[in-house]
Amino acid sequence: MKCHAKYWLILDFMRATHSKKVGTGSNKRPEKLNVHIRNSWRTNLQLIRSIGNMIGYKKSLSEWQCLSEVKMGRGSPIPPMLRRKIVEQYQKGVSQRKIAKSLKLSSSTVHNIIQRFRESGTISVRKGQGRKTILDARDLRALRRHCITYRNATVMEITTWAQEYFQKTLSVNTIHRAIRRCRLKLYRSKKKPYLNMIQKRRRFLWAKAHLKWTVAKWKTVLWSDESKFEVLFGKLGRHVIRTKEDKDNPSCYQRSVQKPASLMVWGCMSACGMGSLHIWKGTINAERYIQVLEQHMLPSRRRLFQGRPCIFQHDNARPHTASITTSWLRRRRIRVLKWPACSPDLSPIENIWRIIKRKMRQRRPKTVEQLEACIRQEWDNIPIPKLEQLVSSVPRRLQTVIKRRGDATQW
Repeated sequence: MKCHAKYWLILDFMRATHSKKVGTGSNKRPEKLNVHIRNSWRTNLQLIRSIGNMIGYKKSLSEWQCLSEVKMGRGSPIPPMLRRKIVEQYQKGVSQRKIAKSLKLSSSTVHNIIQRFRESGTISVRKGQGRKTILDARDLRALRRHCITYRNATVMEITTWAQEYFQKTLSVNTIHRAIRRCRLKLYRSKKKPYLNMIQKRRRFLWAKAHLKWTVAKWKTVLWSDESKFEVLFGKLGRHVIRTKEDKDNPSCYQRSVQKPASLMVWGCMSACGMGSLHIWKGTINAERYIQVLEQHMLPSRRRLFQGRPCIFQHDNARPHTASITTSWLRRRRIRVLKWPACSPDLSPIENIWRIIKRKMRQRRPKTVEQLEACIRQEWDNIPIPKLEQLVSSVPRRLQTVIKRRGDATQW
């Protein structure tokens, strides 16, 4: 038995079941009963499945989904399965009146489906004309060129330009939909440091000089850096999920304070594991930075490399490049990796800070003490395979810097 025939057999069984439930007396007309069955179609899908199993009808999940999408209400589209049945009956020579009566459809519906089949040979729904778009394909190409040229423009600015350029009355919503039709979308831009031409050239030359370093050599580097962590309070993101009426709901505000409580964190890591962590309040100078190196960097260096030669890396912050700091490193015979300015995207430890800050936004510590405890816990939870993955990505970062002629990368 075909799919549609068994479907109607099940529907007849449901009709008989409902007739017992609602009564089959003279006061209950057949068309009223059919409406009752059609309105309760989705709620009876489970009953149809059970009946199908009882009569030995095994149906795939896609077929059940097809049946569940059947809409029998007024003004709803006729499903393709039912359209095929109408055409099959018509090709067998059955009259349109009998087809409409057997399938419980109106004569006009059956006539339109058969007329569509006669004209085009298909049973699909004819696509409506609809209202023409105010911006044609040529306008969309011009809009796309403008958006790519001025990527930082707001939708309001683009709307003002479009009204002057196209000489048409355009709303912000229209331009927003047109941008999506151009396969473009508004995203939050990544924050990257500003690089002038000299800095780009130095980054380019540094990447070319270290491009021949193997992954094994990069694994001998002890990466270090500082980062600032703040107690977030209500600063949890730019967006909030709300209705239009909840604009002034206090729970939808983004709270902020002028000087939030914060902590400065120094840490070091390598492909072998995580080093020591030092947390303090306030700023740091060269003398205090030397104390951090003595108390935390040297023990981490001995523990992670166990006497093997290694290279120490830090950026060009003022405490790092001070004369007393460079003299201390020279006396300790610590080899330091020369680092280009404004290059956080080349250091794997920057990715570690990003991971920990993402965890802080999820955990939302309320006090400085909770913030410090969370930082230490997440620092210790970084797995070694993640460290090896980040360190192994350094050669690819250098290749990207060379490809972009010293400009910022995606890391």
